[in-house]
Amino acid sequence: MLYKKYRSKELSWLYFNARVLQEASKKEVPLIERIKFLGIYSNNLDEFFRVRVAFLKRLAKLGKDAEIDGVSPRKTLFEINRIVKEQGLEFGRVYEQIIRELEGHNVYMLDEKSLNEKQGDYVRRIFEQKVRPKLMPVIISKRRNLPDLKDDAIYLGVILRNRRTGKSVYSLLELPVDAVGRFFIVPSNSHSTSIMLLDDVIRFELEDIFYMFDFDEFGAYTFKLTRDAELDIDDDISESYVNAIAQSLEKRKDAPPVRFVYDKEMPKDLLEILLKKLHFTKDDVIIQGGRYHNFKDFMDFPTIGGPDMLYDPLPPIRHEHYPNGKSVFSVLKQRDILLHFPYHSFLHFIDFLREASIDPMVKELKITIYRVAKHSNVMHALINAARNGKKVTAVMELQARFDELPNIKWANKLQNAGVKIIYGVKGLKVHSKLFLVTRKEENQLVRYACVGTGNFNEDTARVFSDHLLMTAHDGIAREVASVFNFFDRNYRISRYNHLWVSPFYLRRKLTQLINKEIMVAQKGGDARLWIKLNNLADYKMIQKLYQAKRAGVDVRLNVRGMFSLFPDFDKEVEPIPCIGLIDRFLEHSRFFIIGSGEREKVYIASADLMSRNLDRRVEVACPVYDEKLKKQLIDMFLIQWKDTSAARILDNELNNKLKKPKKGTSPLRSQIEFYKYLSCINQAELDGEPIELKLAE
Repeated sequence: MLYKKYRSKELSWLYFNARVLQEASKKEVPLIERIKFLGIYSNNLDEFFRVRVAFLKRLAKLGKDAEIDGVSPRKTLFEINRIVKEQGLEFGRVYEQIIRELEGHNVYMLDEKSLNEKQGDYVRRIFEQKVRPKLMPVIISKRRNLPDLKDDAIYLGVILRNRRTGKSVYSLLELPVDAVGRFFIVPSNSHSTSIMLLDDVIRFELEDIFYMFDFDEFGAYTFKLTRDAELDIDDDISESYVNAIAQSLEKRKDAPPVRFVYDKEMPKDLLEILLKKLHFTKDDVIIQGGRYHNFKDFMDFPTIGGPDMLYDPLPPIRHEHYPNGKSVFSVLKQRDILLHFPYHSFLHFIDFLREASIDPMVKELKITIYRVAKHSNVMHALINAARNGKKVTAVMELQARFDELPNIKWANKLQNAGVKIIYGVKGLKVHSKLFLVTRKEENQLVRYACVGTGNFNEDTARVFSDHLLMTAHDGIAREVASVFNFFDRNYRISRYNHLWVSPFYLRRKLTQLINKEIMVAQKGGDARLWIKLNNLADYKMIQKLYQAKRAGVDVRLNVRGMFSLFPDFDKEVEPIPCIGLIDRFLEHSRFFIIGSGEREKVYIASADLMSRNLDRRVEVACPVYDEKLKKQLIDMFLIQWKDTSAARILDNELNNKLKKPKKGTSPLRSQIEFYKYLSCINQAELDGEPIELKLAE
């Protein structure tokens, strides 16, 4: 098959992560925030290797071509290796630049060789009291295998030598980051701040750890490995689904490694023995790196220095229609509410849950759970609702990657409280974001529904940009109830007039609307497809967007992550304008603006345009009917379209060039502008003034 104008989603993802790395290099981003972007980049890359690279390696072993792009997995892996090494050099350059700039603000990163006497005494005390009790060295023996090494940990490969005899001993140390943290504030003068990494604290006291050996030369070099994170679940096993997931999680601990990253200063003999013990071959990804690894820990870098080193705070806006001191049900009878996180407070949803859990008229609550906060108020509210005699159902997706174990634990807690648990759908991943309340009002049952683009997670709702529609619209609420009926009885597939539900209708409904816009454009009408997504990688949908652009439809794409489309796909047609936005908030929301005038439709969705979302997951796209709320989403799209601070132009080469402001104008930062926009709406409602916030096209 000839794959026309389609980019490997794996390679496009690497270019997305390059945009994250760009943020770490931008001078206008505060320094501590730039360090955190290095942590985000590192964390993203770890997951990429655990999932995408591991998948390609399995395909390569089978000798199969990739699913869509027609390139052999082995070639794709080779290209991934090349790009990752290039980005690694850029990462190191950015890190060194940030360290120099920190010193300009009197913040110093110390290593084991740069401590003065007073600092050395302090580090020894810290080591003795906090670190040494957590260290359990493993001597590497030719006869013994290495213990199972974790893929989310940092290790020190230690070499002990006796210069007189030439004898060497090798050892392993796992850094106890979870127990003691990665960063230590070391005393310095009143005008500066000094920070030391756990790695260097251990190096400083290395001789103390191995005092029982007769060696006079000690060296410690960091390394990490990344393992295949795919769960191997046999649908035919007799154990319960929960047990199957739990067993697979245990197997993940000794899954084959897919990447080895090590300190380039590591002696050759130590490197060779580690690679041999870990069964790495020349075909594996072995990356020579710097002195420090697991930069994901830098997402928790200490908050130090002046206020100019962090983003200005943006306190959440109270939604103008969210009631204070009265029932939200009475408001939803009058109007829909559209919450925009993190601009609006997630506490609004928690308050709705809390009210529903104690309202005597509420009879039933149903919710889908994919990822929740570590100390989730959402889950506690569901438990409280069950204790108050409500009928509560939670659809728990146990295959939410890397959240499988927390979801199992929460499922057990909910079940113990009397909540009915449905463990997803066999063969499909439940990724929709739905909440349904059934309430008895005037001798009849009335439904209230919430449909969102992001998880019911108060932690991520502070940094993920998402939308949540709260509505009493009978048609939408009735169809949300139908989705829950499908979860309960998988053979019952309903008809939907409002919602687009995958894997049954979403692809078909969206395709029908795109075809309609194509017909309008061919007749000379005003046709429009404005789409905001995390990822665009479905081959058929990309071809449909090409067709729409050829027909004259106004296609605009705002895609944060994977991007398999070629904007300049036909020399006879103007390129499709596309941007990708990376800023302080993670752009996680998905919505579609289709048609114009009387034909204008706006849908929010849990789904990206990827084959997995359209064909192998339960996803929901929901219409926004209220004209004011539709306008908010359209205005958000236009504000972001005008961004000249954080928006990158997505072109065929994915060079990630930033959109520049016109000469003589200041950069427009869309996330800050949208915050101001919502604040204006809030104030206008409080003042009782009409809202006229039109934006120039």
